[in-house]
Amino acid sequence: MPNLFNKFPHYPFPYQTDAKQPISTNKTISSSFSSHSSLSFLHSLAISLFTILKPSFSSLHHSSIQSHPHSSPPHSPMTITTTPPLDQQNLEEDTEMLVPNSDLVVEGPQPMEVVHAENTNTVDAMAVEDPPAGRFTWTIDNFSRLPKKHYSDVFTVGGYKWRILIFPKGNNAEHLSMYIDVADSVTMPYGWTRFAQFSLTVVNQAHSKYSIRKETQHQFNARESDWGFTNFMPLSELYDPSRGYVMDDRCILEADVNVRKDLDYWAHDSKKETGCVGLKNQGATCYMNSLLQTLYHIPYFRKAVYHMPTTENDMPSGSIPLALQSLFYKLQYNDSSVSTKELTKSFGWDTYDSFMQHDVQELNRVLCEKLEDKMKGTVVEGTIQQLFEGHHMNYIECMTVDYKSTRKESFYDLQLDVKGCTDVYASFDKYVEVEKLEGDNKYHAEQYGLQEAKKGVLFIDFPPVLQLQLKRFEYDFVRDTMVKINDRYEFPLQLDLDRDNGKYLSPEADRSIRNLYTLHSVLVHSGGVHGGHYYAYIRPTLSNQWFKFDDERVTKEDTNRALEEQYGGEEELPHTNPGFNNSPFKFTKYSNAYMLVYVRECDKDKIICNVDEKDIAKHLRIRLKKEQEEKEKKKKEKAEAHLYTIVKIARDVDLHEQIGKDIFFDLVDHDKVRSFRIQKQTPFIIFKEEVAKEFGIPVECQRFWMWAKRQNHTYRPNRPVTAQEETQSVGQLREVSNKANNAELRLFLEIETGQDLRPIPPPEKLKEELLLFFKLYEPSSQKLRYVGRLFVMGSRKPVDILMRLNEMAGFAPDEEIDLFEEIKFEPKIMCEHVDKKSTFRENQLEDGDIICFQKSPQVSDGQQYCYPDVPSFFDYVQNRQVVRFRFLEKPKEDEFSLELSKLHTYDDVVDKVSKHLGLNDPSKIRLTSHNCYSQQPKPQPIKYQGVDHLSDMLVHYNQASDILYYEVLDIPLPELQCLKTLKIAFHHDAKDEVMIIRLPKHSTVKDVINDLKSKVDLSHPDAELRLLEVFNHKIYKIFHVNENIENINDHYWTLRAEEIPEEEKNLGPNDRMIHVYHFLKDTAQNQMHVQNFGDPFFLVIHEGEALAEVKLRIQKKLQVPNEEFLKWKFAFVSLGRPEYLQDSDIISNRFQRRDIYGAWEQYLGLEHTDNSPKRYTANQNRHAFDKPIKIYN
Repeated sequence: MPNLFNKFPHYPFPYQTDAKQPISTNKTISSSFSSHSSLSFLHSLAISLFTILKPSFSSLHHSSIQSHPHSSPPHSPMTITTTPPLDQQNLEEDTEMLVPNSDLVVEGPQPMEVVHAENTNTVDAMAVEDPPAGRFTWTIDNFSRLPKKHYSDVFTVGGYKWRILIFPKGNNAEHLSMYIDVADSVTMPYGWTRFAQFSLTVVNQAHSKYSIRKETQHQFNARESDWGFTNFMPLSELYDPSRGYVMDDRCILEADVNVRKDLDYWAHDSKKETGCVGLKNQGATCYMNSLLQTLYHIPYFRKAVYHMPTTENDMPSGSIPLALQSLFYKLQYNDSSVSTKELTKSFGWDTYDSFMQHDVQELNRVLCEKLEDKMKGTVVEGTIQQLFEGHHMNYIECMTVDYKSTRKESFYDLQLDVKGCTDVYASFDKYVEVEKLEGDNKYHAEQYGLQEAKKGVLFIDFPPVLQLQLKRFEYDFVRDTMVKINDRYEFPLQLDLDRDNGKYLSPEADRSIRNLYTLHSVLVHSGGVHGGHYYAYIRPTLSNQWFKFDDERVTKEDTNRALEEQYGGEEELPHTNPGFNNSPFKFTKYSNAYMLVYVRECDKDKIICNVDEKDIAKHLRIRLKKEQEEKEKKKKEKAEAHLYTIVKIARDVDLHEQIGKDIFFDLVDHDKVRSFRIQKQTPFIIFKEEVAKEFGIPVECQRFWMWAKRQNHTYRPNRPVTAQEETQSVGQLREVSNKANNAELRLFLEIETGQDLRPIPPPEKLKEELLLFFKLYEPSSQKLRYVGRLFVMGSRKPVDILMRLNEMAGFAPDEEIDLFEEIKFEPKIMCEHVDKKSTFRENQLEDGDIICFQKSPQVSDGQQYCYPDVPSFFDYVQNRQVVRFRFLEKPKEDEFSLELSKLHTYDDVVDKVSKHLGLNDPSKIRLTSHNCYSQQPKPQPIKYQGVDHLSDMLVHYNQASDILYYEVLDIPLPELQCLKTLKIAFHHDAKDEVMIIRLPKHSTVKDVINDLKSKVDLSHPDAELRLLEVFNHKIYKIFHVNENIENINDHYWTLRAEEIPEEEKNLGPNDRMIHVYHFLKDTAQNQMHVQNFGDPFFLVIHEGEALAEVKLRIQKKLQVPNEEFLKWKFAFVSLGRPEYLQDSDIISNRFQRRDIYGAWEQYLGLEHTDNSPKRYTANQNRHAFDKPIKIYN
């Protein structure tokens, strides 16, 4: 590998809330539990099954719902019918549905189900056999009427009680949410735990092989008593009757549970057992963890990352190089699993991104591109190319004339076909397979015209580290969805790409380089197209020892586990009970290799190099060692926490600093006062000496008060610490004060001063004395501040201290003032007048109470204040809300902020916004709420006066936001809401003109067409129009003129209007109107698959008309030049498969059926190059539910 490491002259190394009561059984529910009659058979089946069906931790998010005991009686496998309560029949009916999405295909035979006889009591049977594994089937009628959260009956597996928990309209998601729940969690003893592997299935009642199944494992405990999948499948797909998941309003769910009683999963010490540590999963980042572990264990790559320039002033959360250096350092030197939060923050990701599972291949590409860019201009520039870049040559060579066209292209990874290939070599054979261009598919050679030719790919060179992406996911054109290919696919430990005399190499390839590769990593995907779990098998030094990196857990594995068990395919279990069933039991293995990493033998000594501390920048070592020391310190403190307590001391100075700035209610924020970490056995008198040193207050001048939390949720100094209590230890005093079970002791330090302002011993507090705190409010400046505290006699009256209060406020001695008691602030403000002529006791005042006072309003001064008195000011403070406004078309950018009240109505808010924008008509402002999970605007705007207050506009699924989006309309919103707005593309032969049509919601399609006629240029005044529904370049519907427009959806489908051609108006009895679409072969897929593009259209064909005649009419209609039109091919396409036509073929013979449902799937296809502007095409191997991965920084 000459010149591979020349770029690094300085380095001698080679370069990397719900219902609280039990829910009644309010549907027709058939629940059956199946277990195998032979325990030995069941045991071997369960162990084999769940050894192969690997866990799926990261695609799931355990529900945050508190479980409740289930009151239903034990069930038997027979139908239970009860009447659904009326109040639950229409719940959640208006939940928004998604556009159809893809599904998980469970292919091949499923695990058999053995159902007990109808008269057998399932629970009794289970009590006797106590099977460690079994299946529970739950049939639910009236599925659409279920409440938003619903439990199944209880079933028993492994001696434990379980139930299924579902959210039929989603658990804060537009997906069905489904979990396994420990049914008796609330009655379990303290510290209980149980481990189970399980799968959940939504049965497809039309075609069982299309059932959606997901599997995982979990250590259940009191804190996590349910576990499963928040995004199990899209609601739009679930409720689509044509899909087969809910039929006749019936849904069938299954749970397969395997209990392993003795597994202490979390006791495993990865560092101790393997020398390696794992990566923590942030929610759905297992795909990233498996890739990062693979890259980290390529030492060449790791060393290059360490040598990327960073400075001590950089912050990991804002620097990808520093974050990656930090991550790799911790993986190398930490003793426990490492967090990836700094790295994802450096990517510019938020929490939503971390809970969105992506494709590991796409992340690999995006990350390498980003690092390649970051390495430019540094000593490690070119590392990515030197490691991963190879080149191949695309060629087309004419067979009868001397003409050859070649194009050199680079690659960082190779995508290999799995479908139809038995192993890696078969995929490479297919990759370089020669395609003959002949017949209608001849190649247009520049000066030779159309010629027979051969087309193919050969490799110029391979990279030192070869990344092979296996195409486990592909598009099923028949079903119009992504599917996972679980076929058996083998890969060798050693890969020889020079085999068969270098048949994969181009003539100019350097044959002196031996392309013999050794397998380094196997990245595995367990699950289906809808989601699943990623983990990796890696052998870091290319020895015989493999390691499995599964998020936080690292284990030693043998070669068979890393290779043979990741080939995929089907598993056949042996019979442990031959008389049980005569047919073999097979099931699909959903865990299989997804990405392979090979290291070239001649380069492995340079790639698998030594990496130690001298490769790590000094500032980075110092920073990370300091972080480690802090972590160790906190770990030690945590271990010794039971020996210590935290004492928080609040003083007058804290009240002066905080009241009116950080806080307005109560007296102090205890998190912002001086705290002491003191051993519990320390005598309180010794602690007072510590306080004396810290504050300079002699011990004899200190008097401490206990804080108490009152029933109205306020927190006030309650009583002084007694002399006897001061003889106790700090820990004992904490126990006395700590009725709220806080782990800290909170005290108020009263300090009295003499005339020289020096501390003096506090006088003894009399029983009659009350300690009151005083706040001053100034309406003119809307300021509140703390002015001090006083001891008053309970039998005296407030009028007796007015001069003292004026002195504290800096007022004239005879200033008239009003007094208010601050009573509480949750859930509502309670602030009442204090009667100055009644005694303090009569005013029901006690120690720790707060008096707010202000100048009495004078009628003569004529001044008007927004908040003239203390109660109105407190109301304002309690409800004020700063809202960040964003222009709807720029949803990531804050444009301005306004301080509003949570009690503001819709009209109040838009009035404030319009004034800020300088608009005269507030009714033209339309607002949209913020989705806290997607960090995007909600799909639908807020309806005019559809919410009561601003606080309602800012809440999304119990999550509070401070963001609103606005847009300026051309007509008032109340008027607009009575109209239906449609975006329609008016289709001309030359171009499309987009029109916005607004009509009353009760209007019909005929009204839309009439309105369009007045706005567009027609070919002649009597032209007739029609309205079409177009999606993915296919025409799905012609709208009837009498159809109501209110339910027409233009968010997901394109609405197109066009003139009806004259020939269509005068169809003969034997004429046909057919669909005509443009298409090209999907080069990334099987050649029989097609991809549509361009504008679809209708065409009239006549009885007996040959293709040659039809072609002339199409060319004229589309105005295609002769030279280009000669390259076009014509095919009859049915369900995504083209049959190419000859000029003599009679077209009408192909289109016999008229007005059939799904006519868009039978069409005349025009195959040619797509010359329209290219858009980004998502990686075909990505999951259908993914959004593109972006690294923003």
